[in-house]
Amino acid sequence: MKKNTVFLFYILSFICFSQEEQKPVSLSSTYFYGTVLEHNPGIGHLITEHPEGFILQYNRKTYGFHAWERRYNYPDWGFTFTYQDMKNPNLGELFGVYAHMSWYFLHRNFKVTVAQGIAYATNPYDRDTNFRNNAYGSTLLSSTVLTANFVKENIWNGFGAHVGVSLLHYSNGNVRAPNTSTNTFGLSAGVSYLFDHENLPEFIPQEEKEKYTESFKYNFVFRSGINESDVIGQGQYPFYVFSAFVDKKISRKSTLQAGADVFFSLFLKELIQYRFVAFPEDNLSGDEDYKRVGVFIGHELRFNKAAFVSQLGYYVYYPYDFEGRIYNRFGLKRYFGESERFFGVVSLKSHIAKAEAIEFGIGVRW
Repeated sequence: MKKNTVFLFYILSFICFSQEEQKPVSLSSTYFYGTVLEHNPGIGHLITEHPEGFILQYNRKTYGFHAWERRYNYPDWGFTFTYQDMKNPNLGELFGVYAHMSWYFLHRNFKVTVAQGIAYATNPYDRDTNFRNNAYGSTLLSSTVLTANFVKENIWNGFGAHVGVSLLHYSNGNVRAPNTSTNTFGLSAGVSYLFDHENLPEFIPQEEKEKYTESFKYNFVFRSGINESDVIGQGQYPFYVFSAFVDKKISRKSTLQAGADVFFSLFLKELIQYRFVAFPEDNLSGDEDYKRVGVFIGHELRFNKAAFVSQLGYYVYYPYDFEGRIYNRFGLKRYFGESERFFGVVSLKSHIAKAEAIEFGIGVRW
């Protein structure tokens, strides 16, 4: 699974990218046809036919009016709407809304887009009427769309075309069980239209790369949310995470991190009691500590006041075995104020590909 409600954070992040200068806008429409990847043998019964759908995008072009645009080769940002027919009555259909960002390569002939948002599932799991759908445990799902396309814009009177591949991911981040999730890989093709194509501004050249560093900074973060174990019907419980780390900004784009997390996950406390009673072969005492402590290293990729955060951790205090000692976290951060001392963050904490929780947090850096 990947990241629930992160799309809201994306919107806040992209609002901060808005400039006073007027920039051209483009619209694009893409059709895709593909297959559901069997990333877990538990969803094999749900893979029947080839799903299809379409992707609609509103794109704002950048031309380097602000320094961050030049650093990333004048990316696009905007909003996406998707429709997907899973071609399986148990999975139903999915409608998604996202915020996205696109990066260009190969003299702007190749574009990679990452979109994050929320999807609506028309036929989620129901114990009585749809027990076969072990992929979607809730109506609202986190969704990620990745596309890679060869593009040619403004071929004729503002119209362009593109062809490539797409990957659409749906999951609820273990907010509610079941949560096996799906990943659809597809071939895609579409058309685009660039408004005001006769009056496009020139790209502002990138200045010589400057060397930029900062001294070490100290960070404290509090994260929380709700989640549920894989035992269907066990219930949702809150969790609390306290993090402390030091970071070092080594360029305008990159910041390195190292620190520690303390986890208080009440769903784990309930899971221990459940397995103690239901599975005596586990040899549990029922008194195992549900708390965990981990250390991690990480990286932060900055886009103006927004950032993408990735962290890899290892539990040093791990009294109960749950999904292994290695964990990872991916998320979005938004800094506030001129000093950028305070920030909010939304992240997905998982164990490799197995999601544990969607975390909402606030923090301070100085």
